[in-house]
Amino acid sequence: MENDDPFYWFALRSVPLIGNVTYRRLIEHFGSPAKALSAPPEQLSAVKGLTAPAALSLGRHDHRKAAETEVAAFIKSGASLVTLLDDRYPSLLKEISDPPPYLYLKGTLPVSKTTIAVVGSRSASDYGISITSRLSRELAEQGITIVSGLALGVDSAAHRAALSVSGTTIGVLGCGIDLVYPSVNRQLFMEMEQRGAIVSEFPIGSPPDAPNFPRRNRIISGLSRGVLVVEAAEKSGSLITAGFALEQGREVFAVPGNINFRSSRGANSLIKQGAKLVESVADILGELPPESAELPQWAKKQTFELSSDEERICLLLVDKPLHIDELTVRSGLTVSTVSAMLLRLELHGAVMQLPGKIFTLS
Repeated sequence: MENDDPFYWFALRSVPLIGNVTYRRLIEHFGSPAKALSAPPEQLSAVKGLTAPAALSLGRHDHRKAAETEVAAFIKSGASLVTLLDDRYPSLLKEISDPPPYLYLKGTLPVSKTTIAVVGSRSASDYGISITSRLSRELAEQGITIVSGLALGVDSAAHRAALSVSGTTIGVLGCGIDLVYPSVNRQLFMEMEQRGAIVSEFPIGSPPDAPNFPRRNRIISGLSRGVLVVEAAEKSGSLITAGFALEQGREVFAVPGNINFRSSRGANSLIKQGAKLVESVADILGELPPESAELPQWAKKQTFELSSDEERICLLLVDKPLHIDELTVRSGLTVSTVSAMLLRLELHGAVMQLPGKIFTLS
């Protein structure tokens, strides 16, 4: 059917002066991009908000070459397309003023409508990574989908924490879905494709240019019922995301940080402006309860008995995350023994590994 044919969706997107808002109005009026592209001038004039220059552009633009090029790249990428007319298109995202007409998708979009965005610094502190991991993991265990931007730091920690408990998570890119950015996150990208979802509104091959990320951030908040900021400087992408959340009528949460650190100023400023202060997952669930009070089956942890050495490792991690070398020294055990125990504990969900071979309690 023409409604499902990517060619027409790409073709209409290629028309100059047709932005997201106008695109949506055309779809609502004609029912498909193909019908909008073939509409005569008298029918176009009846479309609410369609300017005369945009209507003229729509009638004159030769869209075939651009659409064919994008279709070829799209097929090669292995992604799927989720359009405004697709049942899979996130209902929350449809509520924003300028939703993308379609999303490139790798993986599977979760069914749950209870979604929380977790954002913060790319160069987060150990504290920031630890609190991000704990909160994201506990939210995922409640059946809440974690949304973030697949960047380094807080974003990556949020995605990994959700995956660690077999939760659902969505990564939103500021580049084409065929690109892995940052490249060091290749393994995480592969896991997200298999066990989560990666989406982008940008054409295949689009580089991660700076202007893309503020646009990406409106989708992160648009997909979510609320946005949690963990660590953020005074001028950062995380605060832009929080700003979009406010515009979109979403909740804003923030984790307080050390007043001596520049990386805390953004989150602390949000709290002063009225964002909900978060010390535990209960502070979020009190505002945005999950769809079901019962944990989903995949989120229920297996119980297992710890050996005396494993108990010793866990006790060492009670106060703060530790590097594997420090765990080895403090425990008095060999490197191979500690490595084996950490792997077992991680598989059972008792501990989780942070970047840099740092471990923290789950």
